Amino acid sequence: MSEKVIHRESRSGVNITHFVETLNRGGLERVVIDLVRAQRDEGHRCQVVCLFECGSLAAELTDWGVPVVSCDKRSGLDLRAILRARRFIRRHDTQVLHTHNAISNYYSVLASRGLRLRRVVNTRHGMGATRAVAQRDSHSYSWRDNRLEWLYGKSIKFTDFVATVCETALREFAQRPDIPAQKLVAIPNGIRVDKFQPASAESRQRLRIALGLPQDIQMAGFVGRLTWAKDHATLIRAFRKVREQLPETALVLIGDGPLKAELIDLAIAEGIADRVLFLGDRSDIPELLPGLDLFVMSSVTEGYSIALLEACASGLPIVATNVGGNAEIVRDGVNGKLVDERAPVELAQAMVALLADGEGAGAMGRAGREWVLEQGSFRTMARRYARIYGI
Repeated sequence: MSEKVIHRESRSGVNITHFVETLNRGGLERVVIDLVRAQRDEGHRCQVVCLFECGSLAAELTDWGVPVVSCDKRSGLDLRAILRARRFIRRHDTQVLHTHNAISNYYSVLASRGLRLRRVVNTRHGMGATRAVAQRDSHSYSWRDNRLEWLYGKSIKFTDFVATVCETALREFAQRPDIPAQKLVAIPNGIRVDKFQPASAESRQRLRIALGLPQDIQMAGFVGRLTWAKDHATLIRAFRKVREQLPETALVLIGDGPLKAELIDLAIAEGIADRVLFLGDRSDIPELLPGLDLFVMSSVTEGYSIALLEACASGLPIVATNVGGNAEIVRDGVNGKLVDERAPVELAQAMVALLADGEGAGAMGRAGREWVLEQGSFRTMARRYARIYGI
């Protein structure tokens, strides 16, 4: 830690504990890391407590001098994990406790009862197991979700603010009787825009060389975990229809997850396995995105997508499903196109339209980058959190 930072902490900094499930790679985790770094820049003393394991991204913070500790929670109610969490929160002399998502909130609230905290803030990074999600996706909405949300609701009594990551989510959570309206606030996610450069002919050439593809091929891509929520199956089916009209195209899927084998089998069954590239979990997203021609999101549920913000920062035109907060990032006809979820034909038509319109797609990409530079900065997000922290 530099002398300058030490001086600012001793003068005006506060002790902040972020409480998460893990720091494995994902949008939530990236938000937490960038927020912690911004808070450190402002002179605050931060730590991250992980309910389960620390995760693959923890080193980004520990290398920068931010403690990351783990409660190593086991399945079911784990009293040892609660005691560890309490010890970590108290040892840090925590003044602001910032929890992320439902399970982290009720565990950390339970662990911190009786401790003198200035403020407890919770962020819900998605739509949660809310009524709208349950109606759309009953196959994924289980008794466990009901129990989790019931416990979360009880913990709100001891929570000062609930931040949603988009206005759409705020309206959804406002329907819950266990969350007082005065505790709700929308704070959109932000990213480190300076990490991303706009797409260019050179970046596209480099990616094609790296992937062993012809230089004249067009590439659509997506970044995200291979889970049911992202609905890659619809994207793969849509891409088969794209190939029928634009044979010289490829689909690049960046991310890993439990559905990988199933999705590989689907690409084979659709007869497009030679042009669907599964790149797995990657740490070089800022280098990969500018090599694409189009960013595509087929999710059935989203909060305020970090992947979409990064696509905007990379100057890419976007095709995305009109779910969650996507329409707050992708303005239809301005920086991309919005389509219905689980609609492969509509998704394919939108992809073809943008891939076939190089000039129009380029203008959309530039519009998205201009917007994210003004509205999507992580520093803007950090200032908004500082206000509800009361600092």
